[in-house]
Amino acid sequence: MAATVTGDQPGGTPQTRPGLVRALRDRFGHLIREMSKFATVGGVAFLIDLAIFNVLIAGRGMEPVTAKMISTVIAATVAFVGNRFWTWRHRERSNPVREYALFFFFNGVGLGIAVACLAVSRYGLGSIWPGVFQTTLADNIASFVVGTGLGTLFRFWSYRRFVFVEAGTRQAPETNDDRDPRA
Repeated sequence: MAATVTGDQPGGTPQTRPGLVRALRDRFGHLIREMSKFATVGGVAFLIDLAIFNVLIAGRGMEPVTAKMISTVIAATVAFVGNRFWTWRHRERSNPVREYALFFFFNGVGLGIAVACLAVSRYGLGSIWPGVFQTTLADNIASFVVGTGLGTLFRFWSYRRFVFVEAGTRQAPETNDDRDPRA
């Protein structure tokens, strides 16, 4: 006998609708797997970024924005390798120089997002409340929580859309055919 709209079986207990769950898993399962791998690679790169950043500002006395730029470039190299050879290994491989250049371009934009969040916190809000916003804790929150969060959303979208493209998403080659396609 068929389940009712609420999923109740006559004379039984509420049931989940396996057809709906299966359809959702079939439709979005690949995206969830990609996001999980992307998050794992990003987590490793994040820890590398965090460790190097803090070593440079605490151990070396480096200026925070410079330290952030250095730590992000090193972490981005690790992320490229992880994403190319694990997260999106099933995707078509184009010219490796193209992939590497685009990856670092979009990572640069992500770095810009994180550095902008840090700069706004340290120099913008820090000029108003230096005791709060010119601290190591504030630098870490602005850079790693706010900046990395926003940058991660941008990176996932841009890598998926422009760097590690799916087969069949390339632009059609232009032709020199002068004929009207409607004819």
